[in-house]
Amino acid sequence: MAQPDKPVMPTFPMDVIAIQKCIPHRHPFLFIDRVLEAVPNERIVATKNVSIADPLLQGHFPGQPVLPGVVIVETIAQATAVLGYLSHDLKLEQCLLTEVQSARFRRQVVPGDVLRIEATLVKRRAPFFWFDAVCSVDGEPAAEVKLSALMK
Repeated sequence: MAQPDKPVMPTFPMDVIAIQKCIPHRHPFLFIDRVLEAVPNERIVATKNVSIADPLLQGHFPGQPVLPGVVIVETIAQATAVLGYLSHDLKLEQCLLTEVQSARFRRQVVPGDVLRIEATLVKRRAPFFWFDAVCSVDGEPAAEVKLSALMK
């Protein structure tokens, strides 16, 4: 029986089209816009452009739009899913967030910001992966999150 092909390492930066080859998320729920770099089984750096046109910001909060913390956590989860895909021995078919161990928000993320996500693979015990992530805007810390995911 033939084994599925191992993922081919993309070139960087990865655009949205390349990201969609790694994870199933699509507009309007695909939050990462670029993957700047990735080292399989180690780390990933990705970005999200925060736009006033984002429907999520229309009601959070009117007159003072702020990217919701849960969207920041989901953005990190999507970046770690890409890293999981690139790190997996076989083609990744499913990635499920299993736990957010901690999340600390340091500053508001607002329209016009570019959220930079840096996530590190801390532990891997297949099919579970644990990550530490730091998000920043213009070098200023915005969020720190520890999470785990099931990847198979």
